[in-house]
Amino acid sequence: MPAIPAAMMYSDWALLALRIVVALVFGTSGWSHLKSPQQRAQSLGLPVPFTVFLGAAELAGAVALAVGFLTQWAALGLILVMLGAIYMKIAKWHTGFWGEKASGWHYDLLFVVMNLVILTTGGGRIALLPA
Repeated sequence: MPAIPAAMMYSDWALLALRIVVALVFGTSGWSHLKSPQQRAQSLGLPVPFTVFLGAAELAGAVALAVGFLTQWAALGLILVMLGAIYMKIAKWHTGFWGEKASGWHYDLLFVVMNLVILTTGGGRIALLPA
């Protein structure tokens, strides 16, 4: 078996780190939705059942990214979640790119791009089911 070039080995570790950081953010967000769905639904202006669905989707996506299971599908799902968040911030809450007190949609856009990297690379070879 040929040796793996160092750059590829390091990129696999970098992609794993990216997956874990993204998973931590979405996992804690999803857990918050599921732990207090009434409160979260009210703060977001969403129905409780949709907030529970959103929390479950974020948590499932986070676990999949962290362990490398169906990584590209998880990244795609989380991109859709973030596009929904950007839509809410722009169309419903009229928040600008930078927003007030760091509440702009720049944060959400970063997570779209991070998940796009995971989607297009497969998340690297350090995974339960590598792409």
